[in-house]
Amino acid sequence: MSDLAGRLAGVRSEIDDAARAAGREPGALTLIVVTKFHPASLVAELAALGIRDVGENRHQEAREKAAELAGLGLTWHFVGQLQSKKARQVREYASVIHSLDRESVVDALRSDEASVDGFIQVNLTDDPGRGGVRPDDLEPFAERVLGTPGIRLRGLMAVAPLDEAPRPAFARVRDLGERMRRLAPEATDLSMGMSHDFREAIAEGATHLRIGTAITGNRPTRG
Repeated sequence: MSDLAGRLAGVRSEIDDAARAAGREPGALTLIVVTKFHPASLVAELAALGIRDVGENRHQEAREKAAELAGLGLTWHFVGQLQSKKARQVREYASVIHSLDRESVVDALRSDEASVDGFIQVNLTDDPGRGGVRPDDLEPFAERVLGTPGIRLRGLMAVAPLDEAPRPAFARVRDLGERMRRLAPEATDLSMGMSHDFREAIAEGATHLRIGTAITGNRPTRG
């Protein structure tokens, strides 16, 4: 077994254990392997190991990998901050966008021909400079997304603050998700949990896990 296969098997086992401990079915969770800075060859190896959902957060790198690996049947998730001027280009290869947080991005994704799945990113900090919609602004922003052709609202995405225990942070996301479902009953998904806190995210109802280094290993040094 390669190092990559071993790490993947270990994370999958931990996901299964955390799901069962929370009284949930492991099969209901989507594992997205985040491959930022790693070469397309590593993504191809992941595909050979059964991974179908891949996450990237840099547009140029993601576009190049998606083009090179177009024949593998992968689902590409864009998980980074999205610039409105790049939004239309991102939707050409990404099936899911996890970082809807500004009206300009939502407007740029408008389409009468094709749909992309979208998660509203919520900001769990008091820092307005961080990506994400403020909780107080969630409902009007969700209404904007729901009224935009070409976006299928899936739910919420969040990153736990570094200065806070992750589980209470994820519990707040769960509460926000319940609030939003009054407007969008079908938007039931929660994209939360990374390499260091996915167990806590699963306990609070995460449906999509964005896991990088725990599976891929340390990222190559790049600018």
